[in-house]
Amino acid sequence: MINQDPAPDLFKDIFHKHYPSVLRKLIALLRDKAAAEDLAQEVFLKLYKNPPEKPDAVGAWLHRVLTRSAYDYLDQKARERSLVQRQERHMLTEPQSHQSGEYAVIKQGEEEQLQGWLNSLPDRDREMLLLRYSGYSYSEIAQELEVQQPQVGMLLKRASERLRKQAIKNENQW
Repeated sequence: MINQDPAPDLFKDIFHKHYPSVLRKLIALLRDKAAAEDLAQEVFLKLYKNPPEKPDAVGAWLHRVLTRSAYDYLDQKARERSLVQRQERHMLTEPQSHQSGEYAVIKQGEEEQLQGWLNSLPDRDREMLLLRYSGYSYSEIAQELEVQQPQVGMLLKRASERLRKQAIKNENQW
């Protein structure tokens, strides 16, 4: 005579009786049916491996384990979202920090070259361009350089043209 262990049949009965309510509670907590189904399987696997001492306390045991599993899952997802958000913020706010040394040298060379072109301009043209690109308004530039405000636009245009010609002249020398 073969001695059958009644535990698998008891587990099947408990599974069929409690699975719908466990799944329903997990779906309500997680708002994700696929994740709830996965966690429900884990809850019943825990039950199979480590059943409660009192069989009549299975419902409360399942509720406690499913709640803890759901909160652990939600905490893990929140940590993952937080990590992704931090990485995205880091990439958006600090792209310059990852620039190569080569880029920095090129940028510095361009700035030095521009400074040289500006230094070759007459003082008023250089000062006018520097003020404009520093954010000064036409009226502020007129006041600073002691010229009439309507003249500022034409003077800036002429200064820009001289700077452009200086850049072209230096490019042709290379």
